Amino acid sequence: GHRDSAQLLFPGWPQIQLSFDALMASCLSCSLDSPSPLNFDPFSLLQRCTSYKHLTQIHAKVIRSTVSHNDLLSSQLLRLYASYGRLDCATSIFNQMQRPSTFVWNLMIRGHTINGFSRQALVLYGLMLCSGVSPDKFTIPFVIKACAAACAMEKGKEVHALAVKTGYYDRDMFVKNTLLDMYVKCGDLELARQVFDEMSVRNVISWTTMVAGLVSYGDWDSARRLFDQMPERNVVSWTAMIDGCVTNGRPQEAFELFSKMQVERVKPNEFTLVCLLKACTQLGSIKLGAWVHDYALKNGFELGVYLGTALVDMYSKCGSLGEARRVFDMMEKRSLATWNSMITSLGVHGYGKEALALFERMMEENIVPDAITFVGALSACVQTQKVDEGLEYFKYMIESCGIVPVLEHYIYMFELWASDRSHQEGHTIVQKAEIENMSIK
Repeated sequence: GHRDSAQLLFPGWPQIQLSFDALMASCLSCSLDSPSPLNFDPFSLLQRCTSYKHLTQIHAKVIRSTVSHNDLLSSQLLRLYASYGRLDCATSIFNQMQRPSTFVWNLMIRGHTINGFSRQALVLYGLMLCSGVSPDKFTIPFVIKACAAACAMEKGKEVHALAVKTGYYDRDMFVKNTLLDMYVKCGDLELARQVFDEMSVRNVISWTTMVAGLVSYGDWDSARRLFDQMPERNVVSWTAMIDGCVTNGRPQEAFELFSKMQVERVKPNEFTLVCLLKACTQLGSIKLGAWVHDYALKNGFELGVYLGTALVDMYSKCGSLGEARRVFDMMEKRSLATWNSMITSLGVHGYGKEALALFERMMEENIVPDAITFVGALSACVQTQKVDEGLEYFKYMIESCGIVPVLEHYIYMFELWASDRSHQEGHTIVQKAEIENMSIK
């Protein structure tokens, strides 16, 4: 039965169930005031739920009420737990339901897919069928999305066949669009094109998915022909093509497309501008890059993490380190990629001391570095001839961050050791690299 789902989805389920029961017991002891039958409206409370903690308090209140076994209420609780990523709690509620409806199964399948557990979503789909519950027009696209995320194309083909058999394939464009997306993501452009060609009616999503698929697999000419045939093009369509230009080394064409996009009065989004900044980097044109930056400011784009990092990267690679640093300092929020770009750029342009200072500032702000960060930091140590600091960073990278050194790390460690061969630790590191067959000389 469906109760087997807990063990299949979560190894060690009994311990998880105990934790969930303990959580509910805790919430029962300190939750909202005891409910009165006259004023307790759980559905209204759930509509106003703003956090996971708030949800557990409402749930505890529901348990103490006379409506705790209401399937509709359980469905709403399950949906909200899944939306907060608490699939263990959602599964606990699901496991207590006597005969979950198709709607509830759909919630579980979708919840697992959007939270990154697509294979478990497919297990649920199998359990649903074994339980004798029939899928509906919503189940099929949810399962197809799980197949796409898990690259489970064979299972996707089974669902495709079921969609044809049940008639959903012919009468529901959403099902066809989802299948089209799955075949593209799984790398079967032939089947994707077959689905696309079988569509008697296509919307902008259908066209854009097919164009983006052709672009991503390098069939630029076919993508451009299809793009030119599109009866309607939105910002996603244009951005997919502009990104395709950049990916295929056609930066000038990216700007030509952007000009046509402007003529058609389609407003770009942040992703469009980031693609243009990448094109500027390929062209090595700081003038064009500054124009894109100015366009962003004049058109009300916020200097968020994605756009800000792209600007830092563009200015750095086009040789304007001052502008890169100015953008970096203006950013209210920065991702690891932002820090890496700035640290590496400072090092590449000969500002090793500044790169190391920024690395230390990053550590003070509790940003966890990755392998790329340490490439930048070790490069800066070489430039500034800080052998001791380089050795400390290298050890910290391995021992505290759990990062396995790659060739670039060993190259910089060899250069540090070569500048001061008195360091036994540096010699040991170089020997280790040679033992691991890394050619660093």
